[in-house]
Amino acid sequence: MARIPTPPRDPDDRTDSYVGLDADAAERRARERGWSTVRALPPGAIITMEYRQGRLNFEVRDGRVTRAWKG
Repeated sequence: MARIPTPPRDPDDRTDSYVGLDADAAERRARERGWSTVRALPPGAIITMEYRQGRLNFEVRDGRVTRAWKG
């Protein structure tokens, strides 16, 4: 019987450490720290609210991260 896959875990990382960074630098840092998916969104974007382990979301305004959250 096939193994049931284990979903990716969230890296032990503080999301507030990304606020203020250039969006490209923040994405590189997030991937280096183990985030499997990094999503950059404009302010007020309409998004689905499902939680995905291993995903880091950025709200980006004028090329800078203004908010970051898991899922």
